[in-house]
Amino acid sequence: MKKVVKFGGSSLASAEQFRKAGDIIHSDEERRFVVPSAPGKRFSNDSKVTDMLYDCYHLAEQGRNFERVLGDIASRYQDIIEGLGLSISLKEEFAVIEKNFREKAGENYAASRGEYLNGIVMAAYLGFEFVDAAEVIRFNDKGDFDSELTNQMLGGRLSGMENAVIPGFYGAYEDGRVKTFSRGGSDITGSIVARAVKADVYENWTDVSGFLIADPKIIENPQGIETITYKELRELSYMGASVLHEDAIFPVRREGIPINIRNTNKPEDGGTWIVESTCQKSRYTITGIAGKTGFCSVNIEKAMMNSEIGFGRKVLQAFEDSGISFEHVPSGIDTMTVFVHQDEFMDKEQKVVSAIHRLADPDGIDIEGDLALIAVVGRGMKSTRGTAGRIFSALAHANVNVKMIDQGSSELNIIIGVANEDFETAIRAIYAIFVISQL
Repeated sequence: MKKVVKFGGSSLASAEQFRKAGDIIHSDEERRFVVPSAPGKRFSNDSKVTDMLYDCYHLAEQGRNFERVLGDIASRYQDIIEGLGLSISLKEEFAVIEKNFREKAGENYAASRGEYLNGIVMAAYLGFEFVDAAEVIRFNDKGDFDSELTNQMLGGRLSGMENAVIPGFYGAYEDGRVKTFSRGGSDITGSIVARAVKADVYENWTDVSGFLIADPKIIENPQGIETITYKELRELSYMGASVLHEDAIFPVRREGIPINIRNTNKPEDGGTWIVESTCQKSRYTITGIAGKTGFCSVNIEKAMMNSEIGFGRKVLQAFEDSGISFEHVPSGIDTMTVFVHQDEFMDKEQKVVSAIHRLADPDGIDIEGDLALIAVVGRGMKSTRGTAGRIFSALAHANVNVKMIDQGSSELNIIIGVANEDFETAIRAIYAIFVISQL
């Protein structure tokens, strides 16, 4: 077997954490390719190295003195190097970084240096080869990730290597300029590497033992998820679950490679398996609950709307013309409701209302703000009768008024709209009816 292992920032924040990661890697010879993040926080009020790099570069960009902050970053790495008993020096690397900061190399370059430097340290500590991600991960001229060229280049580079460390989070344009993924993009790099080497498993090591059914900030000690499908994960990630970057699914999904979310501090825990499909039934009818606050609904009414060809397109064009994306569009015979992010919509609401009137000639428009959307996700819902009824019953008993319900034809998830103030109450009620009642 062949495994790709990615370690998050909290797993590599100090020499002690590095040793834990090293023990995990060396305990299984199948863990051949390693993707490190930049060092994260060592304690609650500590700073992540990536944030320090952003701050440092902003000072350089403004022509201000940035040497002290850069020195603090160098000290973080030196502490790790000395704590691991390594003899390597990053002095020349920091000299290059200082020069490039003075020459305004760009924010992407600055942000990527945390992973780059950690990759050098990790490779030295493990005795693995170091492969700079800028040499093997490509973005096109528009800044979009070039998956096929990357797969070809990365696969070719790693094919003759027994072990390698590839830093996460960044790649480069054809001309060598560094380009980063969105924040948390080391998860994506791990997935890209897993696809390129045709790995059997992609292990993603972090500071939690996999996914939880609900947010632990809302539910005390929620149950864990043992197995989840790519589709279920996409739904939960989109609605706020944040253990894994949602775009990390795509490269491995194409190859059917499972992802195993593991805890660096509790390596004995099995974690969560993310798979394409499975015959394993989840312990509960639902797999997970996730949600977000801060939405508003735009309700459009028009008699005989259902018989007017192109009505929906005209309404959505009003949002598109204002650069606003929609979340959900539940509809009735004479009504159509568009859910959007309130902070994106507020400054443009009257422009959109005017455009809807001009394009679709509705009978009336009503806007309601301060709403939350909650996704109840689970492959088990498809074969279980009365799931929606149980949700409504639980919410009614909790005195939560349902503003909207939307269920796709896949029966994989049900989206519920409630007032912002009822958000946490609703999640607790749904968790109680599907999980606590079955414990």
